[in-house]
Amino acid sequence: MTNNNMMCDLQTGVCGVADDEEMAVIDFNKPAKTVNLYYVTDPICSHCWALEPVLRRFQEQYGQYFNFHTVLGGLLEKWHDGPIDPANGISKPSDVAPHWREVGEYSRMPIDGSVMIDNPVQSSYPSSRVLKVIAKNYGAEKAYEYLRRTREQLFAFNQNVSELDVLISIVDHLGLDGNAIIAEAEGPIGHQLLNEDFALTRELSARGFPTIIMINEENKGVKIVGSRPLEAYVQGLQKVVGEEIQPKEQPSLASLLEKEELLFSKEIEVMYDIDQAAITSFIEEELSSNAYELKALLGENYITKK
Repeated sequence: MTNNNMMCDLQTGVCGVADDEEMAVIDFNKPAKTVNLYYVTDPICSHCWALEPVLRRFQEQYGQYFNFHTVLGGLLEKWHDGPIDPANGISKPSDVAPHWREVGEYSRMPIDGSVMIDNPVQSSYPSSRVLKVIAKNYGAEKAYEYLRRTREQLFAFNQNVSELDVLISIVDHLGLDGNAIIAEAEGPIGHQLLNEDFALTRELSARGFPTIIMINEENKGVKIVGSRPLEAYVQGLQKVVGEEIQPKEQPSLASLLEKEELLFSKEIEVMYDIDQAAITSFIEEELSSNAYELKALLGENYITKK
């Protein structure tokens, strides 16, 4: 800034360089983000995994209207002798496997679940603390990428994400220092950050996962509990924005795969409104054959970036 920029003009009421016109219409083609969206979740929440195709499309097409916040609610601190989830008949780890498989088959986001019989996840708190430390040190976007990778490893590839060596491997694959981040997550700062999320979860009155809460500048909002169709989130956003909202174009499959690295068939179907039967031909049309690998898991196709 030069000294001239510090000049304040009494006539124009401007400090710095004034434009020629007192008033002008401007259009940056971007609406101001006046809405805060809180996604209350947990790394081992199966219905959150089921919501991923819809939530991704909602973020891609309507993310220009809101600031996205991931809030961790603490689904499982530890197993104990009493029921953990009475509504779903879950009292011990092996009870989780059939419930998860049911969610996976219904949503078509693959869930094996046998890890909960062979080597059960003992707590979702360690993986939650890692997310908070990554968010603090590397930003919310990197933390969200970690959340996705953690769920892939748990639900699709049967990894016990309460084991620290598994978490270190996931973080290393993000290009970060897994040992350093897990050490910080297991220390006082990791516990403090997660407790802050628990307090925010209570403040938001969110008790089930996933819960999406959208709040506007007037502190009015909507709460959507559970995994819902895209239309439910669009209608909710419309209410809090208070005016007509317009979706952006979906990203190309090439750019989406570059960003996500792994996409299940259901995620591509939801993003582009494609029937399952047409998914292979769509992929072949959209992607170069040397850009991806087509694989299958639990009866579902998925692609990975080469």
